[in-house]
Amino acid sequence: MPVHRSRSVRIRALGTAGAVLLALLALPQTPAVADATAPAVPPRGSAHMGMGVVAHDGQGGLPTARSTQTEGVDVSSHQGDVAWGTLWKSGVRWAYAKATEGTYYTNPYHAQQYDASYDVGMVRGAYHFGTPDTASGAAQADYFVDRGGAWSADGRTLPGVLDIEWNPYGDDCYGKSASSMVSWIRDFLDRYRARTGRSAVLYTATSWWKQCTGNYAGFASTTPLWIARYASSAGELPAGWGTYTMWQYTSTGPTVGDHDRFNGTVDRVRAFAAGS
Repeated sequence: MPVHRSRSVRIRALGTAGAVLLALLALPQTPAVADATAPAVPPRGSAHMGMGVVAHDGQGGLPTARSTQTEGVDVSSHQGDVAWGTLWKSGVRWAYAKATEGTYYTNPYHAQQYDASYDVGMVRGAYHFGTPDTASGAAQADYFVDRGGAWSADGRTLPGVLDIEWNPYGDDCYGKSASSMVSWIRDFLDRYRARTGRSAVLYTATSWWKQCTGNYAGFASTTPLWIARYASSAGELPAGWGTYTMWQYTSTGPTVGDHDRFNGTVDRVRAFAAGS
């Protein structure tokens, strides 16, 4: 006949290791919990100018008023329909609206932002958030030009902008070496110039530029610079540039948050838009 042993006898037969194993199996099981400290990755298409500036460079004071500089703003889908009349009354005279990102996203508010800013009297333009890990620079320039990033010599349309900064979806430099990043940026700028006849503006932060391009100086002679730094001065510029054309100085300004200075009077803004 088979011999039936009690549970305690069976544990003794298994020895100490077996007893420990049975005890562990008897403990209540807790479901796995995601790491609460891991940063959330935003959805594709949600990137906007300066979204990585505070995290990487911090923020300081605000610049003092200068009569030789002209106030501007930059907006994206995060702002929705913008109160352009309010901004105009506050002294804002130029604006940029996000048009595209990668080759997969178009700002659904771009038409309202781009056209309505023009309607209140502003000089306006469009920007593209570059994602060098998703498509070539030329492909993204084409996508941008075809979806709101073109330029016209009407004196009220600013040249398009390549927003190139920290990757909000992954590796800061999009998995590219410094030389590969420089090649990608050149690819974009060359195609934009070929399509529109204008040099695109380059928006970036000095610390990102150093980290991801090796502080490359070769674009400075042909490419206007829009520097991102939230402080009382624009600070050190990327290699090659002796001055900036535009400066994003805060993400907490009135009405829309992202406020900027054009390095010149409003007449100079219009001249820049016209291509001179």
